[in-house]
This record gives sequence, C-alpha cells and structure tokens, in this order.
Amino acid sequence: MTDTTLRLFVAVELPAAAREALARTAGAMRAAGIGDGLRWVRPEGIHITLKFLGGVEEPRLSGIAASLTDAARVVAPFALQPRGIGSFGGWRGLRVVWVGVGGETKALAALAGRVEDALAPLGFERERRRFAAHLTLARVREDASPDERERLHDALARFEPAAYEAFRVERFSLMRSTLQRGGAVYEALASFELTP
Repeated sequence: MTDTTLRLFVAVELPAAAREALARTAGAMRAAGIGDGLRWVRPEGIHITLKFLGGVEEPRLSGIAASLTDAARVVAPFALQPRGIGSFGGWRGLRVVWVGVGGETKALAALAGRVEDALAPLGFERERRRFAAHLTLARVREDASPDERERLHDALARFEPAAYEAFRVERFSLMRSTLQRGGAVYEALASFELTP
C-alpha cells in the first residue's frame, strides 16, 4: 500500500456573509465590463492563505495538526474587513485580481508568523516574501495578451467596490486542495480555535 500525498495549505476561511459580498463585487465587475480574460474564483473557495504546504504525505497530518494547535494557542481572535481592489503582476503582466484586507492586520500577520514558526521544525521551508493578505477574486487567463492585461489593469484602477462589513476571525484551518477540471476544490481537514 502506498501513502497518499495531499496538496495542503493553511488558511482563514471566510464567513458566508463575506463570501456573498465578494460574489456581489464580482457580479458588479462583470456588469461594468470587467470580466473578459478572467477566470473567476468560486465564492466558496475564497480564503486568506496563511501558508502553502504543497504535497504532503498523509501520515504527516497528525504532526502538522499538533503544531497548528500549538500555534492557535498564542493568538487571540481578531477582526478583519475586506477593502478595495488590487492586482498582482503590474499593468502588462497582470496575473491575479484581489480584494485587500483591512482591520486588525497586525494580528493576522502575527498568526501567519506563528503558523510559519510552528511548521518550520517539521521541514516546511519558511516563506521568503513578506506576508501579503488578500482575497483572490479572479485569475487572468494564461492566453491573455499584454494589451488585454493592460486594459484590464486600467479598468480595475477605476472600479470602486461597495463597502464591506468586518468579520471576526476565531479559527483557521488546514485545507486540502484537489485540482479538478473546473478548478481547485477546497476541503477543511481540521480547524484550530484561537485563544480568547
């Protein structure tokens, strides 16, 4: 029998109201003509990634869960609020369209740091880039030309989303990503409560 390899990441899942608000933003963007060349993320798949683990053998799950339980014990719950529209890749290399994250972002960064600290002894390499919280709304099609990316970038700069309500973060999850024909499907394997 061979061990199963799982594609894993650690994330803050969003409450239903926040996902619905992001879905309304995507709908408003499409209504404004911002949609050509984009592959939209399903609302139920939008989350804040704290750490991407990649392919992990199933027997390692218990050790990962124990380490994440320890990480959750040192961060108190906090509030976040989706805010604004942005993108990665610049005006000619646009790759990702996202909604930013405001609120208690220092607490969120501290949580991401605790997750990094908890998993490093298990052999997971630390992220070299600074933590940049965002909520991915869409990805630009691979075959989009530089001119299409530039037009999209300009349209995004003019788009103002409606205001979002804040939500409370009281837990984070170890997530499994399964790649399917219509995109990745995410499943929470375990959740970790933050210490009140």
